[in-house]
Amino acid sequence: MDAIDVIRAKRDGHTLTDEQVDWVIDAYTRGAVGDEQMAALLMAIVFRGMETSELARWTTAMIDSGERMQLADLGRPTADKHSTGGVGDKITLPLAPLVAACGVAVPQLSGRGLGHTGGTLDKLESIPGWRADVSHADYLAQLRSVGAVVCAAGETLAPADKKLYALRDVTGTVESIPLIASSIMSKKIAEGAGALVLDVKVGSGAFMKTVEQATELARTMVGIGTEAGVRTVALVTAMDRPLGRSAGNAVEVAEAVLVLAGGGPADVVELTVRLAAEMLAAAGVSDVDPGTVLSSGKAMDSWRAMIAAQGGDPDASLPVAREQHVVPAPATGRLTRLDAYGVGVAAWRLGAGRARKQDPVSVTAGVTWLAGLGDEVREGEPLLVLHTDDADRVPRALNALESAIGVDTDDELLPLIVDRIAAS
Repeated sequence: MDAIDVIRAKRDGHTLTDEQVDWVIDAYTRGAVGDEQMAALLMAIVFRGMETSELARWTTAMIDSGERMQLADLGRPTADKHSTGGVGDKITLPLAPLVAACGVAVPQLSGRGLGHTGGTLDKLESIPGWRADVSHADYLAQLRSVGAVVCAAGETLAPADKKLYALRDVTGTVESIPLIASSIMSKKIAEGAGALVLDVKVGSGAFMKTVEQATELARTMVGIGTEAGVRTVALVTAMDRPLGRSAGNAVEVAEAVLVLAGGGPADVVELTVRLAAEMLAAAGVSDVDPGTVLSSGKAMDSWRAMIAAQGGDPDASLPVAREQHVVPAPATGRLTRLDAYGVGVAAWRLGAGRARKQDPVSVTAGVTWLAGLGDEVREGEPLLVLHTDDADRVPRALNALESAIGVDTDDELLPLIVDRIAAS
């Protein structure tokens, strides 16, 4: 095989053969194909796309670049969930222990935030003592004893994707649905869960800005998962406004605990219970109502066990920012706009996010809001609170919010759950 022949084939609109795909992914992972050649191939894929069979093989080759986790002997069904990322998206925090409390094991390998979108690991690290790195033996032991693990992925899981993701980021080849779908699904299939539920966000705070884009991505990923033998379903959900009443790290953990305690914002509760129901159904469990389990307190018990198993103290107070800045309502009337992107950028600028993967984050930074969309607000009264350890960050955060808040505007909001995509 020769990298130039593979590049030319895709450049000229041909479907890559199984042998070409297997070879180029393996050779790139080993370093036998250089970044400049793979970058050319990725750009050709951006312009030419990939056929269904070609994409399935590409994803399989990425999975086979590392190890596949084996979870068949856990003694209970397994289901995983993946969100494409958003603002205030703390759903994994109450969802994993809820599904575990319903009898389905949740092997959740999560990531860190980048830019205006938050990362689950960053949020959980605001809990004193909690650690993201878990050995393989401890990972399996925790799944057996607690039923849920939320941790960082090991270096041996789809290493081809790690290299490709970094290359796409610096070569202008991120915006390709086949490449996005294969990146997500290679890691998720390699995790070994028998079922997978995808939460594909759409709106200003999401990577996919239109319903059409989000639906195409959802259908593509469902197709890849189904082809790989994983029961896969996707929900397309709204991210034109942030979820809940908080965006950041410790502030989102506090809100997740409220949900587990039987309270919390209605949208967070609704999406958590709906995703739990989808995960249970995909795992073959049809006789458990996740809403009932959530209100019973069993999910809170699973949360406490999950946090403690990874060194965290579920009773410890969460860290609080040294500085708080109140943003008043700009007018009297009904809150009709709280733009997800603006809120996410504000939280990022306060220190909750990072511009580069190696940047540190502040666990105390974030934004909370005192009213939800549709609520009545009064001019001059507190509406948002900015949390940060560095007061110098506040002005730039306020700039991000300049057009993010609207009262009595004619904005048309997406329904919380836009669509459901399953294998045909």
